[in-house]
Amino acid sequence: MTYELYYWDGIQGRGEFVRLALEDAGADYVDVTRDPGRGTNEMMKLIKSTSEAHIPFAPPFLRDGDQIVSHVANILFYLGPKLGLAPKAETLRWFANGLQLTITDFVAEVHDTHHPIAISKYFEDQKPEAEARTCEFVRHRIPKFLGYFERVLQQNPDGAAHAVGDGITSVDLSLFQVMEGLTYAFPKAMKHYAGHYPALEMLRDKVKRRPNIAEYLASPRRLAFNENGIFRYYPELDIAP
Repeated sequence: MTYELYYWDGIQGRGEFVRLALEDAGADYVDVTRDPGRGTNEMMKLIKSTSEAHIPFAPPFLRDGDQIVSHVANILFYLGPKLGLAPKAETLRWFANGLQLTITDFVAEVHDTHHPIAISKYFEDQKPEAEARTCEFVRHRIPKFLGYFERVLQQNPDGAAHAVGDGITSVDLSLFQVMEGLTYAFPKAMKHYAGHYPALEMLRDKVKRRPNIAEYLASPRRLAFNENGIFRYYPELDIAP
């Protein structure tokens, strides 16, 4: 059965973490809002439904037959075993989910660099606050999170340059997206940190070379980073630590 992914059209955003898993696995899926015959209205109709029993709060969410699953980490926890992107051991699956939730926290902090006051306000309306937040983020939060994931990779008892177990998981794909997004949004900071996290850099390159991911990245299905998504480039926020 075809998976249906619901997310905003025109941006990678949080939906990209789910897309990468679907693409790597070669899964049959449709990006609903990008389908000319369906579009954003279908997504909003479901979110605002007054009759659907399991309504999601916000995208991304996934429909698999009658099952609707929302939130990135929850979706990937659901999809992982189905797509072969989760460890077989239950204890490792819970650990992987914890890592995915930590990535969720990190992504939220990335978003708050350019919208530290309110999502409803434009970046230009909160620029001084955004600059102050970004300074703290670049100096302290990037090394805090990347340092943690670096240790996770290096201390994986199964090795093989994966975050969990001895094979690829959705966590690896998500860490790839985080590294790519940070490099786009904060090029000066990431240039400064180059070489500080060799295991993460190796993982990023390894994921990029995976056949299905390489094909996806070269295709029009992979939307470009832009200033409407989570990872945004603003010259005012492009600072070195």
